[in-house]
Amino acid sequence: MFKLKEALMLTDKGYSDLKKAIAACTLTNLSMMLPFGVTIQIFAELLRPMMGQEISWTRMWMLLGCGIIAAAVVFAASKNDYKKTYVTSYMEAESTRISVAERIRKLPMSFFNSKDLSELTTNIMADCSTTEHVLSHIVPQMFANGISVTVICAMLAIFEWRLSLAIFCTVPIAFFIVLGSRKIQRKLSKRHVEAKLEASGQVQEYLEGIKVIKACGLDGSKFSALDNAFRMMKKMAIKMEFVTGIFVTGAQMFLQAGVGLTVFVGTYLLTGGKIELIPLLMFFVIVVRIYGPILVELTLLPELLYHRTSTERMRTLMNAPTMEGSSEKPVSDWSIELDNISFSYNANNEPSDAVIKNLSVSIPSDAITALVGPSGCGKSTISRLIARFWDVSAGAVKIGGVDVKTLEPEHLMSYMSFVFQDVVLFNDTIYNNIRIGNMDATEEQVMEAARAACCDEFAGALPEGYQTMLGENGSTLSGGERQRISIARALLKNAPIVLLDEATASLDPENEVLIQQAISKLIAGKTVIVIAHRLRTVVGADKIIVLNDGQLVEEGTHEELIQNKGLYQRLYSIQKDSLGWSV
Repeated sequence: MFKLKEALMLTDKGYSDLKKAIAACTLTNLSMMLPFGVTIQIFAELLRPMMGQEISWTRMWMLLGCGIIAAAVVFAASKNDYKKTYVTSYMEAESTRISVAERIRKLPMSFFNSKDLSELTTNIMADCSTTEHVLSHIVPQMFANGISVTVICAMLAIFEWRLSLAIFCTVPIAFFIVLGSRKIQRKLSKRHVEAKLEASGQVQEYLEGIKVIKACGLDGSKFSALDNAFRMMKKMAIKMEFVTGIFVTGAQMFLQAGVGLTVFVGTYLLTGGKIELIPLLMFFVIVVRIYGPILVELTLLPELLYHRTSTERMRTLMNAPTMEGSSEKPVSDWSIELDNISFSYNANNEPSDAVIKNLSVSIPSDAITALVGPSGCGKSTISRLIARFWDVSAGAVKIGGVDVKTLEPEHLMSYMSFVFQDVVLFNDTIYNNIRIGNMDATEEQVMEAARAACCDEFAGALPEGYQTMLGENGSTLSGGERQRISIARALLKNAPIVLLDEATASLDPENEVLIQQAISKLIAGKTVIVIAHRLRTVVGADKIIVLNDGQLVEEGTHEELIQNKGLYQRLYSIQKDSLGWSV
């Protein structure tokens, strides 16, 4: 049973609930034999006239009472069965989903480089749904049927062991036929899952790129990748069902052969005078009752084998190493030091793949530090390393002298606010999207942050003000409005370190003025790191760090760098000259 816990990836509570569910299902199966026992006795009473005897109506009324009691027992057992089986399986599936989501939240960003979003969605939704179905419809019933069939056949063996053996002998053979094909089924299941994941990935890509697809006329059959993925998924589904159906149908036919075998053995014993008619009828009724649930379980058993493929993926996810660290280490100084760091997005950490190379630089506290340089020089990567979205391959990133690798990621995040160029908003109200910055904030604090970020202008014009639903990722708002909500969120968090990654890069002049006003309130008295391509926006920075090809080229104030006549001066001159261009 312990192996079953590992195979199904159950929690301790889930494993305990599963054992209770098996016991409850077994009790239900055994209780179902009570009405059959009463039915047999009624038949025996009704057949008395054929033997020259009279029907005892007193006994018939007693049997009716017993039937009512038996029905009440079955009802009580079934109610307990439902509670112990279905309700607990849904609770375990909920617990599994939460565990998977929590695990994903704690994984390093490097993990997501090797995983498709559709696969992670499948882990949370489809794989957990499969677990839910297996725990509610297959495992408890399968064990309960095996136990109850064994118990009933053992009890029947007291009356007639040959008929009991005839009933029971085909059951293990039928299960062996299905289980014996598990390697073939597992191989097909894996290919089917891969086909479904590929189809899910193509659907996601199709929906995310629908604007480009429409603009380029790639709709319909021209978008062959989605069409091919669907065809492969259909092909694998049909193949898996066909092969599985062969084994399941064969097992069911062999199982039902037990009915014929029981009839043959029973008839032989009856004609030989070794059994009476009433006990024989009892065996015939019981064999039909026993085989019914088992036939259903044989149909569902391949799903248990299919579930193993799902649990393997979930186990890979749950065993992936998380970012660990202490949540107790205090940080009181907000200066940041990059000590000879190197980093590569490639898991192999090949020197040739390094994005950051032996970089050492300091970022002072209570000051504005700008990271500038050509595209791909490593500006955004440095901000992500400071936030510990990734860990450096070599060297150390320190905040107040504390290596960020020693800090628990969520503890580290409490010290930082972010404003990215690509804002992520949830399908919720404006108010709730701002409140994400500090879930403990009062309504007055949320509104104060919203006003400071210049959100009143557009929120007041909406039908329900700050309670207006935004749609998926704020689809009802403009880029500048979405950016202001992001800044309000950062203002509400009021963290000592602020990271601004191209916060005004794609805004029109009017919105840029409003955003700059909001940012000026956000960064007051903070350690600020600004990533910018438009160098005129960082002229007033206290320190400018110039990068090229992942290495430090020069650093200083705007005036000092202009006088150096290096890369910064060249980039600044190019951008200054481009302001006079016209089309």
